[in-house]
Amino acid sequence: MSYTGPDFDPPPQRRSRRGPLTVALAALVCGGLLGWGVYAATGGTDDKGEEAGGSPSAAPRTPSPAVSSPASAGSASPSGEGVEPPASRTPSASAPAAAGPLKGKVVVIDPGHNPTNVRHTAEINRQVDVGTHRKECDTTGTSTNDGYAEAEFTLDVAHRMRALLEQRGATVKLTQDRDRPYGPCVDERARIGNAAKADAVVSIHADGSGAGNRGFHVILPGSVNEGEADTRAIVGPSRALGERIAGNFVRVTGTAPSNYIGGGTGLVTRKDLGGLNLSTVPKVFIECGNMRDSKDAALLTSGAWRQKAAQGISEGIVSFLRG
Repeated sequence: MSYTGPDFDPPPQRRSRRGPLTVALAALVCGGLLGWGVYAATGGTDDKGEEAGGSPSAAPRTPSPAVSSPASAGSASPSGEGVEPPASRTPSASAPAAAGPLKGKVVVIDPGHNPTNVRHTAEINRQVDVGTHRKECDTTGTSTNDGYAEAEFTLDVAHRMRALLEQRGATVKLTQDRDRPYGPCVDERARIGNAAKADAVVSIHADGSGAGNRGFHVILPGSVNEGEADTRAIVGPSRALGERIAGNFVRVTGTAPSNYIGGGTGLVTRKDLGGLNLSTVPKVFIECGNMRDSKDAALLTSGAWRQKAAQGISEGIVSFLRG
């Protein structure tokens, strides 16, 4: 996602990936992001609905040139690698919770956008109240240059996360599962997590920034108290959730924090996203990579890498919920 909205905290000046990056990462998360500092220092290669990216040079969003039909929902990768069959549950449904460390915990996964948003542009362009201002109900999302849609990516990762978290005993709900013609709108996405009294909510995305911009970043809610938005109670726990996810994402995927936003920390704070502004429970967004960069796109279209991404995010959630 590549929208830059009001009150966006601009990224600091680019810094060398060695030295200052390692210090920043070590201060951020004990062990997790520090692992990337070691990786970078040894010469490793870097590997990022509501628009959630933030690069000023990001490419504009357009409908994906190759949106899969519901019949091909399981083919989340152009190669079909590591594909999970399409799920049949509704957003409010979850498998019976297994015995495990997360038994009694509720996790809401918010797959960004919707594969059929492109057929409902009038509906998704209508304005909704996000507390600080009004903005579009949803967007189409971005895609790789070869046409792999962000909306397909987010659903695939969400399905993989659901399976992993349910194995740990959590009750898992999705805000959408290809079961509605468009959306839901960003304000409704927040209400779904609130109504579930979720212990953690994660919105899954991939960015649409310029070529050469690589890596992931986690978006945290800023302190907002305006209109219907009041994030003051969730800013602290949301940051803790985001830090755990960032650390585990680096550890499991080997992917670097963004080289174009967040100052090498993998963390960005925003006050313009309705999905965060209207949340009353701990919530973050994660941009797993940049679909418009060929090297990141190679990862995002790999089923094996998407499994690692789902594992990294899920282990961050587990770490947060277990304290």
